[in-house]
Amino acid sequence: MTGTAMKDKKDITDIGDIRLLVDTFYTAVRQDTLIGPIFISVIQDRWPQHLDKMYKFWETVLLDNHTYYGAPFPPHARLPIDQAHFDAWLKLWRATIDALFDGAKAGEAKWRGEKMAAMFLNKLIAYRGSSAPPLV
Repeated sequence: MTGTAMKDKKDITDIGDIRLLVDTFYTAVRQDTLIGPIFISVIQDRWPQHLDKMYKFWETVLLDNHTYYGAPFPPHARLPIDQAHFDAWLKLWRATIDALFDGAKAGEAKWRGEKMAAMFLNKLIAYRGSSAPPLV
C-alpha cells in the first residue's frame, strides 16, 4: 500500500465509521463460502434489522455510546459452527478493518473481535457439553 493510501485511512470515531465497518464486513461475510450460507440461512430477509443491531452493538463496544441492549451469545448457541467458522469470521473482520481504518480504535476493534470469537467458541463448547440453556 502506498503512503498516500495509508494517509487516507482514519480511525473509527463515530457512528458513520461503525456503519461503514459493519456494512463492508457483512458484504464480505455474505460472499464467504464457509460462513456466508450460515448467516444467510439464519438472517434470511432480516438483514436491515441485523445490521441495525450490529451498528448498535459495535457503537456500544467501541464508542462507549450505550445503544445496544441484548445478549449476543444465545442466538449463536445452536448454530452449526466451530473453530473454522470463527477463524473465517476473524479473517474477514481483520481484513475489513485493515482495508478501511487505521488507529487505536481500529486496533481495539480487531482485539475485541478476537476476544469475542474466543469467548463464543469457549461458550459453545461448554454449552454443547451441557443440558442447560445458554445464558449470556
